[in-house]
Amino acid sequence: MRLSAIALLSGAALIFAVPASWSQSAEQDTEQTNQPEAAAPAPESDAADSAALAGGSILLELNGAAATEDNGCRLTVVTTNRLDQDLGRAAWQVAIFDGDGVVKSLPILDFGAMVTGKTKVAMFELPDQQCADIGRIVVNDVAACTTDDGEDLREACLGGLATQSRTDIDFGL
Repeated sequence: MRLSAIALLSGAALIFAVPASWSQSAEQDTEQTNQPEAAAPAPESDAADSAALAGGSILLELNGAAATEDNGCRLTVVTTNRLDQDLGRAAWQVAIFDGDGVVKSLPILDFGAMVTGKTKVAMFELPDQQCADIGRIVVNDVAACTTDDGEDLREACLGGLATQSRTDIDFGL
């Protein structure tokens, strides 16, 4: 196990471990810092959330995917605004791929207003799309990312985006 990053957060040091197959730059950084190896790897969700905290970003987590009565799929997405300001509206366009890698739809996940530091849970219906048929979901673009006064923050909402999945569906950028 190799040490890849140290983030100082509220006076506590968080240490993340990564597989040795990752780039040599992480290995070289480890040797230069002379820090001890982590005793145990951080859980994946804690590592991604900590990275979002340290980076001033937004965390999107695909938390669940459940079948609906009309043969659709209901996605539960958890998001946390770690930017330094509230958002009047935040929405992302995602690409839904089937198991063969074919794009089936490009829905917009609209979270509305997002308060700094607040976690928000939203559910999105995908009619006529069974959860078992979804191979992966990719964040394609920012549909909207503005402050209450209309300032455009699309660059921050995509460049600072962190993703993770608690389902069997791959979810990322």
